[in-house]
Amino acid sequence: MATVYLADDLKHRRKVAIKVLRSELGSLLGPERFTQEIEVVAGLTHPHIVPLYDSGEADGLLFFVMPYVRGESLREKLTREKQLTVAEAIGIIRQVAAALDHFHAHGLVHRDLKPANILMHEGEAMVTDFGIALPSGALPEKRITRSGVMVGTPSYMSPEQAAGERTLDGRSDVYSLGVMLYEMLAGEPPYTGPTAQAVIAKRFTDPVPSIRRLRPAVPVAVDEAIKKALANVPADRFPSGGAMVEALTAPVAAPKSPSVAVLPFLNFSADPENEFFADGITEDVIAQLSKIRSLKVISHTSVMRFKKRELSLKEIGARLDAANLLEGSVRRAGSRVRIVAQLIDAENDRHLWAETYDRDLTDIFAIQSDVALQIAAALEAELSPEERTRIKKQPTDDVQAYQSYLMGKHCFIRWTEEGFDQAIKHFDQAIARDKDYAPAYAGLGYVYTEIGIGVAGSLPPEEAFRKAKAAVDKALELDPELAEAHVVLAHLMMSCDYDWAGAEAEYRRAIELNPNSGISYDSYGLMLSSLERYDEALAAQERAHELDPVTHRMDIATTYLRAGRYDEAVRAITACLEVDPYLALGHATQGWAYLLTGKPEQGIASLRRAVSISPDSTLYLAQLGQALARTGQTDEAREILRQLNEMSAQRYVSPYHMAYVYTGLGEYDRAMDYLEQAYEARSGGIFGVKGSFLFAPLRGQERFQALLRKMNLG
Repeated sequence: MATVYLADDLKHRRKVAIKVLRSELGSLLGPERFTQEIEVVAGLTHPHIVPLYDSGEADGLLFFVMPYVRGESLREKLTREKQLTVAEAIGIIRQVAAALDHFHAHGLVHRDLKPANILMHEGEAMVTDFGIALPSGALPEKRITRSGVMVGTPSYMSPEQAAGERTLDGRSDVYSLGVMLYEMLAGEPPYTGPTAQAVIAKRFTDPVPSIRRLRPAVPVAVDEAIKKALANVPADRFPSGGAMVEALTAPVAAPKSPSVAVLPFLNFSADPENEFFADGITEDVIAQLSKIRSLKVISHTSVMRFKKRELSLKEIGARLDAANLLEGSVRRAGSRVRIVAQLIDAENDRHLWAETYDRDLTDIFAIQSDVALQIAAALEAELSPEERTRIKKQPTDDVQAYQSYLMGKHCFIRWTEEGFDQAIKHFDQAIARDKDYAPAYAGLGYVYTEIGIGVAGSLPPEEAFRKAKAAVDKALELDPELAEAHVVLAHLMMSCDYDWAGAEAEYRRAIELNPNSGISYDSYGLMLSSLERYDEALAAQERAHELDPVTHRMDIATTYLRAGRYDEAVRAITACLEVDPYLALGHATQGWAYLLTGKPEQGIASLRRAVSISPDSTLYLAQLGQALARTGQTDEAREILRQLNEMSAQRYVSPYHMAYVYTGLGEYDRAMDYLEQAYEARSGGIFGVKGSFLFAPLRGQERFQALLRKMNLG
């Protein structure tokens, strides 16, 4: 709407900015009206408003003069940083809101509030650009859009402004303030599109998006404040910028979603080999329910611990933090299957819904979909048309392929080399029967990814990752909305390509498609921790733990350690080991918590315990080697190096693990040699090297910083 010139004020010997309105806008306003309105603006005095020095007309062009503010605009800052921390974003909004309230108190509406019109001067936000500011409630008699000029910027203007309503007040600017806060946190405005018309149309038709879907670490109060600021009806918004700022820091109780845990279906078949079939039904019903955003669904790994029903339903519900439990049984005979399911209120043992399905085995997917839809109806959960479509989608027509797929998942969760090998065999069998079976390809990609990272298996990382990429690409080609495939792709983009932005987008997509996936949240948190975005990482991992109460606590503890929050790490580790005292990772992490808090003897003892529980793991052996070297026990540390070298002649040993020991010994060049090998091979969790406390001594090394730059972490 205008051109801004950097100019010299010859009289006062200073730099100024001269803003010259476009001729069609100037002719529409007219010099007399422009002069009247600019006088009101010129009278504003506020520390967060860029003042007006002068205004006038020259050769039919209207202009006004402002001071030259050194620094950058908020738009330039967002282009460079994309997303701001919650604290910084609220700080900017607080200053802009104060300026707007002063502006509104003088009866004016800004009408073009956006990041380009916020100047950042010495850390302070300054509001500028009053070229289309008008008295509250006023609008030119002629529609400016008839002259080809849109008053305001489509991505930021309020619905009433976009509709050309003749009366506007300060709540229109509050809407723009909400859009700006959303963009500072999400990296883009809430409504986007290829044209101005598309953006405006979305504003009227699409629901207000939740910022927490993109950044779970954003406080609920901030999410609720943004939604209120973006209300379509002005009366539903905050009356002022100050009221919005108050709400941003106010505690808000999040409404609790209906919660359900699907207990392991009991196998009533005569053949005990059908146990895995019953477990598969359990997992698939959970997967169907997990697609419903308005439900909280407890993950499979947590419910499987209650397979023997050793506790009452009330106690199980309390342990899983689930208000409702689904019990079921499976009886399979030849080509027929009988499934009984009942939904129970865990608190008072009240039956909410029950059904018996006596069908052909080929109807198994229809049964699972119907169970999920019936539960959603019984719990009065909101269900979108897209979610309903995804639930009804049938993954395969081949029952034998489905059974091979179930067996593959059954083997995979053993998390052993033999289990991985068997899982690959069964997934391959499923694909051989149905070459279009997308979940089987996703399962195959998941196994190969874990082998590549070094969880278990004997394949070199390059080969494992190559096979993982081929499998997940095929899965997404067959089903672009398969959440499991998006998680695997995200993990590959993080660990192989070091494409952090791409990985984050894939994790968000996976969570959008399956909002109850504990694995998606936990893996997303792992990536955020690798980027040292610890608050966001912990929020994602806490959500994973909420969905899967008996798992993921270990990753939370590790993030606390990386963030230097040792007391919280110790509490998290202790809680984890109380649930599973034979968890090797728990003892290893506990060992580092002790070492980092000045308790070397306890630390070494815990690491030795981890090695004794998992003697074939080079991960724990190498970490013990570093700990011994750090505490002066170098002879034993070098003995561990010898053992690792011997093991490498028989199996793959990650160079990342070798680097642990050399770092502890202070042989930093050797450690860097191995880290660079790990980088080339994408081996051993190298993606998490930046904030790793195990490699803290290397951070001052130029080779280490160069490695981070190669990984897009510098």
